[in-house]
Amino acid sequence: MKFRPLHDRVLIKRIEKDSKTAGGIIIPDTAKEKPMEGEVIACGSGMRDDSGNVVPLDVKKGDRVLFTKWAGTEVTIDGEELLVMKESDIVGVVEAA
Repeated sequence: MKFRPLHDRVLIKRIEKDSKTAGGIIIPDTAKEKPMEGEVIACGSGMRDDSGNVVPLDVKKGDRVLFTKWAGTEVTIDGEELLVMKESDIVGVVEAA
């Protein structure tokens, strides 16, 4: 199934963190928080400003982003859990050093 977000919405796949601590202790699934980092899978075209022009999004497909804790709506597409959220819920883009 193909999914294309509308306007200023973004489709994000969560990036799971390692389930071990630095000391080697395994953290059970019930004690883990959901990650607030993900990869942009698809983007909308952007929002329209007051004059009707489309303002493009700052993020693009493939970007690694950080988002707020309670951001987005969880959806399941092709058996995969994804998030749909507004671009304003994204805190920033993570860039490789």
